[in-house]
Amino acid sequence: MRTISLQRKTRETDINIKLSLDGGEVKIDTGIGFFDHMLNSFAVHGGFGLIVEAKGDLQVDCHHTIEDVGIVLGKAFSQAVGDKSGIARFGTFYVPMDEALSFASVDISGRPFLVFNAQFKQERTGDFDTCMTEEFMRAFAMNAGITLHIRCEYGENAHHQIESIFKAVGHALQLAAAKTSSGVLSIKGSL
Repeated sequence: MRTISLQRKTRETDINIKLSLDGGEVKIDTGIGFFDHMLNSFAVHGGFGLIVEAKGDLQVDCHHTIEDVGIVLGKAFSQAVGDKSGIARFGTFYVPMDEALSFASVDISGRPFLVFNAQFKQERTGDFDTCMTEEFMRAFAMNAGITLHIRCEYGENAHHQIESIFKAVGHALQLAAAKTSSGVLSIKGSL
């Protein structure tokens, strides 16, 4: 099983993550209710086992906790896919949620990049600043070593928009990390 456990402790946060690309228990506790809901959606729709225990300086705001979870989850994902041999590498998925529609496309390439195109009419949903969606995805993509394109095509309710984004990313990653019988999918022979 492609399973990794990682910890990162700073003066601002203490993050423990266990990620299994092939499924398992999902248990999320970051102290940020809406973020827990999004990570749960990401894991369930990606078919991942994911345990997240995060303590952060929430008396400041949610930024450090969310960004640091993205960093650790990205590193865990990178380690779990290993040398990238025997995976599909690419994945693209659309997810509708009520009035919102989001798209995610990923290349597990070893070349980190994020294209994020989403606008939210509400600044917050619960105790989550909507601008942190992009910050989380950037931290995750850079540390996972993936190219990630995200677009919310349309939507009115930030909860629906963000949830459709997290679900689309989960599905796209599941497709890209799927095991194949081939070696590394690259004309160069390695990534």
